[in-house]
Amino acid sequence: MPETRPTTSPHFDAIRSLLGDTGLLTDVSDTASYATDWRGLYQGRALAVARPATTPELAALVRYCCENNIPVVPQGGNTGMCGGATPAPDGTQLVISTSRITKLRALDRTDMTMTIEAGVPLKTAQDMARDAGCWLPLSISAEGTAQIGGVLSTNAGGNNTVRFGNARDMVLGLEVVLPDGQIWHGLRRLRKDNTGYCLRHLFMGAEGTLGIITAAVLKLVPIPRETEVTLCALPSAEAALDLFARFQAEDPASLVAFEYMSGTGMDLVLRYIPGVNLPLADRADHYALIELSTPRARAGLRAMLESVLEAAFEDEIVLDAVLADSEAQRLALWKIREEHAEAQKRAGANVKNDVSVPVSASPAFMAQAQTAVEALIPGIRVAPFGHMGDGNIHFNLIQPEGADGPGFLARAHDLMEAVNAVVRQFDGSFSAEHGIGQLKSDMMADWRGGAELDLMQKIKHAIDPRDLMNPGKLLPPGDQG
Repeated sequence: MPETRPTTSPHFDAIRSLLGDTGLLTDVSDTASYATDWRGLYQGRALAVARPATTPELAALVRYCCENNIPVVPQGGNTGMCGGATPAPDGTQLVISTSRITKLRALDRTDMTMTIEAGVPLKTAQDMARDAGCWLPLSISAEGTAQIGGVLSTNAGGNNTVRFGNARDMVLGLEVVLPDGQIWHGLRRLRKDNTGYCLRHLFMGAEGTLGIITAAVLKLVPIPRETEVTLCALPSAEAALDLFARFQAEDPASLVAFEYMSGTGMDLVLRYIPGVNLPLADRADHYALIELSTPRARAGLRAMLESVLEAAFEDEIVLDAVLADSEAQRLALWKIREEHAEAQKRAGANVKNDVSVPVSASPAFMAQAQTAVEALIPGIRVAPFGHMGDGNIHFNLIQPEGADGPGFLARAHDLMEAVNAVVRQFDGSFSAEHGIGQLKSDMMADWRGGAELDLMQKIKHAIDPRDLMNPGKLLPPGDQG
């Protein structure tokens, strides 16, 4: 049975005076869910969980922690893949949850912006924008739980990056609580503001190591008037790249998402996710899910989609395809893609490789990486999927059928190194959109060493000299603060 006794600390009364009784969780039974990551890779122990309800409350809390040398771990929806929001096992770190900081401060349809607080789930923010006749196109698999602050702190990518960019590309301004408790009021709605260093970009991708994002000004776009989605069966990964190029050549402004899925990954979804069916006549080894949209009236997207697919059929680039005829069918096709991570989790122990290479190198990378890992573990199930349109492939590896899960995970480092060796050949990145957290911090010196890492360390030391803000994350062990 897990320990359920309350944690004790001389600081609790002071923190309650700042946040109120509901603003602090101390019982282990209440804090346990905040002390482990979504994948179950890391199990920490929080000193307590603080839940401020406003930016001034959070600032006062951080100021108190700074004065009393209490390390803090910012946490949003806790959907990260790399342990970036998990406290250390020693019970000395205070988790600060943003889940109660949830106001929509402003939404302007002329500026096409929304000013929204960090604890709002991404899906809720999307719905708020849509209710106002606008579209927030940032979209990730965990959007129902992931919060705005965490999404921005990790610079999440997601499904629509090929058209709209990563999270940082949709942000005009930020409000941030700094490690000493100061509030940086950077919530500007300006499209042009050329006044020195662009500070907001420091905090997006910093994973809470430089400060805690409490609010943001997000760009909105018009709601699409036409949307088309198709799922295609393909003979090869090269065919998927060819099909992507055809849509880019036809109308790049309408191409919102281009997602690749392997036959192995599709098989796992069909096997482990109830209610999901393959809406094609036959199984294939490769698939692409494509979404087109436009705010233009009478744009003729369906005709364009059918024209591109017809030519691809004639050239044997596409084997089969299904087009969504309703919103329900569109969501059903996207569900196939979105359930890949969950299906792989249910299939057994798995090693995730969130990598990126130049778009044109995606097929060659996948082929070479598969050869490399199969040489290490015969029978390994290789299930790559993801955002081929921007070069981000989730090159995920599942234990062989019937194999020992812990034994497979013991080879995780070797498998990741084998994949990363191939990534290097294509001048790619070992972390495309999931971030570094504590899972990959020891890789930073090798991949980002020299002047680049030196600059990061100087920035960290300048802003958080005592390493109280999310210690042990992002930067290599021993190099923080």
